[in-house]
Amino acid sequence: MIPGGLNALPPYLLRPGPRCTRAPRAARADDCADANAVPTSTNLPEVRAAILCLHNRAREKSGLPPLKEDAKLRKAANEHSAEMVRDRFFGHGDFVERLLESGYADDRWDFGENLAWGAGDISTPQALMTAWLDSPGQRKTILTKGFRHLGIGLKLGLPTDPTVGITVTTDFGDRG
Repeated sequence: MIPGGLNALPPYLLRPGPRCTRAPRAARADDCADANAVPTSTNLPEVRAAILCLHNRAREKSGLPPLKEDAKLRKAANEHSAEMVRDRFFGHGDFVERLLESGYADDRWDFGENLAWGAGDISTPQALMTAWLDSPGQRKTILTKGFRHLGIGLKLGLPTDPTVGITVTTDFGDRG
């Protein structure tokens, strides 16, 4: 449990790229539209865009190229977030199999994944990003130089209570 009630698991990395040595300062909410929006059924596209923006601000501050959203990674991430809420668990599961089944993998690939969930003020894109950047494992995933793509999976509800909050999966990748 991360202070403030936000829950996150250690990231899952496969063949990570070069490790970044500088820790970024968290992106300011005013850098990205809707960074302080509490997720609802009517603003998930804006929440997704804010999460992508915040990832790219953190990467930019560390001299890394921006991530581009990938439809196949997004589909895998969305399905995983939905599964965690539906089946009431919080974990990576069969991460490799899930991303291979998405059709994203090529001859050469690198994958990473961060998970989080929160409700109320700790469910905003800024709160999620702050928690990820405060966690060495999640920060390393976000700042892996070799990652070029991101899929952001959002599901309203928590693994512990499907009537409140949001569960988020971020799947990172690079295919050769």
